[in-house]
Amino acid sequence: MTKPKSLIINTPFVCPQQHWAPKQDGTLEIIPERRPASYEVFDARNNTRRTEKLELVETIRGRVDQWREAGYPGVTIVTRRLLEHWHDNTAREYPFYFCQLEAIETLIWWLEGAEEYKQGIYVPGDGGAWQRLCNKMATGAGKTTVMAMIITWQVLNALTYPKRNKDFSRAIFIVAPGLTVKGRLQVLIPSAGSYYDEFNLCPSEALRQKLNQAEVLIENWHTLMPAAEPKRSVVKKGAETDEAFTRRVLGKLAAFKDIVVINDEAHHAYRKPAEVKISKKQAEEAGIDLDEATRWIEGLDRLHKTRRIQRCFDLSATPFAPTGKASTDTALFDWIVSDFGLNDAIEAGLVKTPRVVVRDDAMPDAKTLRSKLYHIYRDPAVAEDLNRKAEPHEALPKLVKDAYTILGADWRATAKQWADSKHHSPPVMLTVCNRTETAARIEQFFNQGDCHWPELQAPGKTLRVDSRVMEKAEVGETASADKGYEARLEQVIDEAAIPETKKERLRAMKKEELLREIIDNVGKRGGAGQNLQKVISVAMLSEGWDAKNVTHIMGLRAFTSQLLCEQVIGRGLRRVGYDKDDDGLFLPEYVNVFGVPLSIYEPGEGGEAPPPPKPSTQIDVVPDRASLELRWPNVLRIESVVKPELTVDWTKVEPLMLDPVATVISAEIAPALGGAADMSKVTAIDLSLLPDEFRLQRLTFVSARKAFAELKTNFQGNEEYLVFQLIRLVETFLRSDKIDIPSLFHSDPVRRRILIALNIDLMVRHVLRFVTEQNTTVLTPVFDEENPIGSTGQMRAWYTTKPNMPTGKSHISHVVGDSAWEQYAANVFESRDDIIAYAKNDHLGFQIHYLWQGSRRRYIPDFIVRLANGKTLALEIKGTDSEQNKAKREALDEWVQAVNSSGGFGEWSWDVAFNPSQIHDIVARHDK
Repeated sequence: MTKPKSLIINTPFVCPQQHWAPKQDGTLEIIPERRPASYEVFDARNNTRRTEKLELVETIRGRVDQWREAGYPGVTIVTRRLLEHWHDNTAREYPFYFCQLEAIETLIWWLEGAEEYKQGIYVPGDGGAWQRLCNKMATGAGKTTVMAMIITWQVLNALTYPKRNKDFSRAIFIVAPGLTVKGRLQVLIPSAGSYYDEFNLCPSEALRQKLNQAEVLIENWHTLMPAAEPKRSVVKKGAETDEAFTRRVLGKLAAFKDIVVINDEAHHAYRKPAEVKISKKQAEEAGIDLDEATRWIEGLDRLHKTRRIQRCFDLSATPFAPTGKASTDTALFDWIVSDFGLNDAIEAGLVKTPRVVVRDDAMPDAKTLRSKLYHIYRDPAVAEDLNRKAEPHEALPKLVKDAYTILGADWRATAKQWADSKHHSPPVMLTVCNRTETAARIEQFFNQGDCHWPELQAPGKTLRVDSRVMEKAEVGETASADKGYEARLEQVIDEAAIPETKKERLRAMKKEELLREIIDNVGKRGGAGQNLQKVISVAMLSEGWDAKNVTHIMGLRAFTSQLLCEQVIGRGLRRVGYDKDDDGLFLPEYVNVFGVPLSIYEPGEGGEAPPPPKPSTQIDVVPDRASLELRWPNVLRIESVVKPELTVDWTKVEPLMLDPVATVISAEIAPALGGAADMSKVTAIDLSLLPDEFRLQRLTFVSARKAFAELKTNFQGNEEYLVFQLIRLVETFLRSDKIDIPSLFHSDPVRRRILIALNIDLMVRHVLRFVTEQNTTVLTPVFDEENPIGSTGQMRAWYTTKPNMPTGKSHISHVVGDSAWEQYAANVFESRDDIIAYAKNDHLGFQIHYLWQGSRRRYIPDFIVRLANGKTLALEIKGTDSEQNKAKREALDEWVQAVNSSGGFGEWSWDVAFNPSQIHDIVARHDK
């Protein structure tokens, strides 16, 4: 069987036949059966992931399959005609997706199916007086079409069988989470051009005409709020009665009883159990507005009192509610009856495949061992800097700027491909921020020229979504005046490639309406947002935002649940096209994601202790990698030596230390599904492949401009002369050899210039301060000989719950991380061609004995590395030094000399890295 070219392995038009599952080594394998209905819970404190099955959904799936095969016993004649028509692939240009048909079939089964197919099944409620049924469907799976199916089924049956008012109704009340979604749902009004015609939902023209008798009302949830009493009214009318509330909210529907309610994005509507204590902060971290959720339900309860809600159909991609517990911050609705989740949608090709950062060439996160680009906000320096009331002009944290440079490089490549393909709109980079101040800083970063890529320095193509204006826009209210923001919105309109008559109409709008108009038309031909390249938002933007040209996402906020990650990534999942390959599968499309840790759970404060970790990782020898086996005589100890180095330049400025570990220059992304990434489909984003974008002349003028900004206020002379001096000074410094970086970057001028460009603020400050001191630490391991012979092949399997990563060049299956430095070293070993094999010295028995204060001690080096020149390197990684460590190194040095002189184990060498950036140099030095 040939390995699939992408994660798309199913056609969306039939029941899924297979699914991806993570293997023990972190890679993916195909399981030849449908994915079980389930969701994953992640516990970062214990580094565990567990899968919670939706047992009720699994049982219902089996019953619905039996019921379908039996010919739908129990359904009405009208329902049977609808089901047969919906399954007829010749009745419309594009067949319905399997998940759409299964969703509507499940609802029909529960209401109409013969009792023998429902025996023993109980669907829990939410504690209220009216029934709720939920279809869990991923973004892009066609929820709106399912709503149209529900309305068609309910209305046609209600008109045909008026006495079955407990099962069917022609009065449909649809509740949306905001005006954006409400606008999109207008296709559910049975008029010309609606979904009923577009998807040919009625099997005959007579039934289609009959459907026009449907009473469909679509409202924003805000209409369910109690009416506010006029503040200046002389007559005090008192609180609004339930009847008055009903007439105000339902309007024409107030004449009906036994109403059917459809909640779109139903995770915004849940009944908070009395015993569950949820703080406002916990709800916000879970991405839920507590007031909105409870008010939504309270309003529906009032309608039930006066008109009876016959039944409520909930549709959501993420039907979770917060629990107030730390072990699982969200819990799925108990009344879910069908499930087609994000993983199913990825495997069927209904959505773009998200690609997350799997590794980069900088220091990984100390706790998770993942690239810091995976969850940028988790970096303490980033979180502290972004979580404050900063001014727009204040510089962004270095990791954030580096991330934008990397992601921007990939965006530029995508933009060029799209332009060459004659796309009418560019790809969009979406940034999701933690607060309004951060959004303003990012807007300033792009618009004021600090972003490295000129193409992204486009104010007229950059939209910052002001949360306060957007909130008012979603409820149709007016926000406070903000002339500066209005001017930026008008600039977007001025630079849009649309007719002048349309621009005039847009300029006449209020800023709330204009913002919604731009947002709703991102990437749409002829729309106000047609030419946008960047959208910067706090939170996730409203549901229903379906810009298909979102190709890059930057997350700059805390992500405390899988729910939040899916909501943010969901904004970029809608496909551009639906072309198929030779096997009938959709061709893959991708959204590249930085900073949104898909499939990770971080517990909040307090609450119950997490459940005991179920799975742990087995660390064992990989038999197929016998060629990577390492052998050694057992060693005794390691030490280190610190040597001060003095350098002299024309101004007595010490060399500037540029640490590549703190600077991301390249990153690798891979399609992600569930808790694993497909490492066989890794794609690299490498700034070193863009040499023309980092010319020395440009670096000189950018550096001089920044230095000028620092000095101009205190300079009394001619400013032009100051600029001239700064250019000469910076040019001399850049052309000197006084920028201290590892030899890898010295030998590669392009990477050297990139490293300088990404650290240009640091360089400017260094030159202006005239720093004159520098210390360099030289690592010196020491060995001592011991009789037993060890090998990686002798290691017994063991288990761990610590963070770990699968290996490719090691005889051992995983590297278990005791520190981020060690994981960084492993990443270097995996990526360098001059390294043949390596092993982390964990449970191997590779040890050195040494004397310390009169006692015999045992010391264990961190890594054994086989180099391309045949040498074996014993490498230690140390953050600090001590006298005892020096004793270890002396023993290690003696051991290496003894082993090399005795022969039998090839040539050995040793070294110590006191800083991860030295690892490249150490490997290169020993491979000579």
